[in-house]
Amino acid sequence: MNKTVTIELDTGTLRLDVEPGHIPLQRLLGFAARVSSKRKFLLVSKVLGKHYPVSPKLMSWSYRALARAVIKAGIGSSSLWIGMAETATGLGYGVFEAACQEGAANTLFLQTTRYHLQDKARLEFEEAHSHATDFFLYYPVQADYRKQFLSAETLVLIDDEISTGKTFLRLIKAYQAVNTQLTKVFIVSLVNFAHPDDRAALEAQAGMEVEWICFRQGLLSFDDHANAALDNITVNVSGNGECKQQLLAWPGRLGIAAPICLSSDVIEDLYQSGLNRESTDPRPLLVLGTGECNAPAYLLGRMLENADFKVKVQSTTRSPIHVGNDIALVCQFKDNYQDNITNFIYNLNPAHYRDIILCHETPLGPELIDRLHAWHAISARFELKQHDENHAKLHFFRP
Repeated sequence: MNKTVTIELDTGTLRLDVEPGHIPLQRLLGFAARVSSKRKFLLVSKVLGKHYPVSPKLMSWSYRALARAVIKAGIGSSSLWIGMAETATGLGYGVFEAACQEGAANTLFLQTTRYHLQDKARLEFEEAHSHATDFFLYYPVQADYRKQFLSAETLVLIDDEISTGKTFLRLIKAYQAVNTQLTKVFIVSLVNFAHPDDRAALEAQAGMEVEWICFRQGLLSFDDHANAALDNITVNVSGNGECKQQLLAWPGRLGIAAPICLSSDVIEDLYQSGLNRESTDPRPLLVLGTGECNAPAYLLGRMLENADFKVKVQSTTRSPIHVGNDIALVCQFKDNYQDNITNFIYNLNPAHYRDIILCHETPLGPELIDRLHAWHAISARFELKQHDENHAKLHFFRP
């Protein structure tokens, strides 16, 4: 029997008609109001590690469960896995990595991105309800990656939640135009609230087998309430259009064919940078990712958790959310990608953590330095090792 959940937000009334499932909805989701005229609500994931701090163990469980469901349904001889920017880039990588660990072969991971890469070919499409509607899927540069991109038998699309599936349909149609060998599509999410009519339309227009994988699903409706104080807020979320290649170290935008491994001396390096080896502080460490580069925060958090540290993982976002419901605190600052875009961290109280480790792929600019000083945090800059596309190093620094 379906369960109806009604949530009152400052921007309207959200109603979920949820089908039965094994995982309690309150363990997966919270709710909040978005500062946006296009879509005035947000499903706040409690397993994603984006707007809400989450243990690496819980993140790993979600990745593994989704990956196993995809593999069980059959992924063919080669597959392309795509994580959707910004929110699901970490989720996408995590599910891909788990699939590799579960035995999937001939796999390639890509993520869509908000950032311009000059002289790189790309598929373009829009996410209609998003703040930043321009985002791109770049062709891999490496020859064998590009060959797999253009010939994958199965396409696995990964997002945190689905409300209509229209963004995925646009991506599928654009991808079908360059890969005539595609035979099957998976649409993978933590929760899925796409209407059956939207699902049927996507399947019909895709013209091939489509499998939907998620933890909980149902129907969603929202009754908009006028809220002048929020409706009149405008937030800059569009980049300046400049090439960001020199700032980007995380390889997800141009292709990853095997899981990324961090150096084995990561924790020893952390001690050298100022993490107290002898601390008896019972509070957890917080590992913060930044924007589209949140997978390294999970990788570091998982290593620390495996070394018996208590750890939470979270990431910054450019999505403006109203304080209330499941958003208790908001911290904002300028982004570290030279776009002058406001970034946010939600539900962050530095006093709840013994130390904060800020993971980033960009050089240490003034925006990051300010945050490190404010939180007395440790910088962890991600870098791929030279001539080794799957092994990475974190450079630690505490100002």
